[in-house]
Parts: sequence; C-alpha cells; structure tokens
Amino acid sequence: MNKISLSPEPALMDASPEELTGAHKAAARELGADLVGIADPKLLADEPASARPQSIFPEVAAVIVIGRRITRGTLRGIEEGTNWNTYECFGRRWLEDQFVAHTAFELVSFAEDLGHEAVPLFGYPAELAPAGVAVAEGRPAPNVIVDVRVAAVAAGLGEIGRLGELITPEFGPLQKLSLILTDAPLVPDRPRSFGFCDGCSACAEACPLDAVSTEALSDSNRGGASWQEFGIDAARCSACRNGAVGGRFVGSSRPDRIPAACGRACLASLEERGLLERHFRNAFRVREPWSVDAFGQVDSGGRS
Repeated sequence: MNKISLSPEPALMDASPEELTGAHKAAARELGADLVGIADPKLLADEPASARPQSIFPEVAAVIVIGRRITRGTLRGIEEGTNWNTYECFGRRWLEDQFVAHTAFELVSFAEDLGHEAVPLFGYPAELAPAGVAVAEGRPAPNVIVDVRVAAVAAGLGEIGRLGELITPEFGPLQKLSLILTDAPLVPDRPRSFGFCDGCSACAEACPLDAVSTEALSDSNRGGASWQEFGIDAARCSACRNGAVGGRFVGSSRPDRIPAACGRACLASLEERGLLERHFRNAFRVREPWSVDAFGQVDSGGRS
C-alpha cells in the first residue's frame, strides 16, 4: 500500500486548539477515514482501569476515533446466502488489518510531525482477556483494551444500538474503528442521541436461534451517553450459521454480528425507516431473508 505523505504546515506548530483539531480531521479524511471524531478522555475516565485510555497514556488530552466504512456490497453475498469470503476479507480482515490500520498509522505520523505524542490502538473486542501480569500493585494487567464503541459514542459519531453494535447516521452498523490517544490539545466533539432503535426490534425478530431477548434489557451509562441493549444468549449466538463470522482473537468467542441475520436486519430496517444519511438506488433487502435454525433446517426465503 502506497504511503500518503502529509507535511504539516509550519504554522500548525503554534496553532490554536481549533485550528489543530481541524487540521487533524482534514488529515484523517485525506488519509481515507470515512468517520473521524474527537472524544474527551474525561468521558472515558470512569471506565474500568482495564479499559481506560489513561491506563495506557496518563497524559492523554484527546482520543481521536477514526472509522472506515464496510461497503454495503460486501454483505451482498451473505444476504443471498452464496458468499461469505467477501465480507471476511473486505468487511473485516483486510479492512481492520490494512485499511483502517494504515489510516491510523499515517495520522499518528502526522501528529508526531507536529511534536505531539500519539498512541494508535487497534479496535480489539472489549471482552479480550488480559495478556500478562500487572507490573505494579493496583495497575491493570496488560493488555488494556479501550472499548472502541464507547469511545465512538463519546466522540459523537453514533450510538450503541440494542444489538450492542455502533450505529452511525452515515453507515448504520457498517464500519470498523481505530483509536489514537494523543497529548495534542484538540477540541472534543460531544455525544449525540439519534434514536436509531426507538420502537424497533428487527434484529431480535430476525434471529433464527432466538438468541436475542427483547425482555432482558440492560442499561448502560458510559462515554457521556445512555443506552439499552437486548440480552443475548452467547452460546446460541456463537452457533449462528446465518452469516455471523467467528471471533478473530484468542479469548473472544463473540462473533461479528454485522453480517449475521440480526445485523443485516438492522441495516435493512434503518434504510426502510429513512434514518441513514446515505441513500442507494435500490433497497438493501430485495428478497425475503433466508435462515438456518438451531436444528440445521433451512428456510430459503422463497429462493428456488
């Protein structure tokens, strides 16, 4: 992948926080970010020590959240029940390991060229187990994992839906994220409320395994925002054969639900209700969804 070279203007060395913030956001966009927001680390200071940005970088002044879209067509093969690899490569592995990581690396380099320290963080799942032992009493064991979803909410990029996935007004649930902790004095964005899940339970209704419970709601108040999540039977969810992609990391059994029956139903519902900013010539869901139940029985959704 070719390096995109951004040379900060000398004037930025003495720029105001507002000018510095604008420069970082513009650089992120030029480097391929589809989403960029600034979270106030104070909104994440109440997270557990094992998930707190300050545990990694005590001098952090701003948390830059960047995201790149999962292209809508990446889900087409799964929606038709004929191809999973497109999502595995372009919706997850290459997107996370290469495209998002490349944008994060170059933006960190941009910040360092201005004399600011910047720590790039991969979008690891929050439930990863610690790897190693604490170096001092009272310190969290490595590795500290900052929840990218909560950071994105604090940065005003979207809200966490009842399925537990980040939903943005641009792409719905279709994005992968990375974080950058920096001592640059950037102006933070504010959390916002969108109401994406108000009156909707499409994700729960779409699950052929009845793994999503609309009655077992849990309340969260994190990152300066409040939301509710449906209860999910982890054992049933991990057995999903309806487009879910298994967890990539040791210690994480949580599947990627974005391409699963529930995630695709979420996207279809958001589009049908006109809640997304981007519009397509044709609807995402143009045929009845197929499904495989807990006994392996297939409902073809009327496909012949």
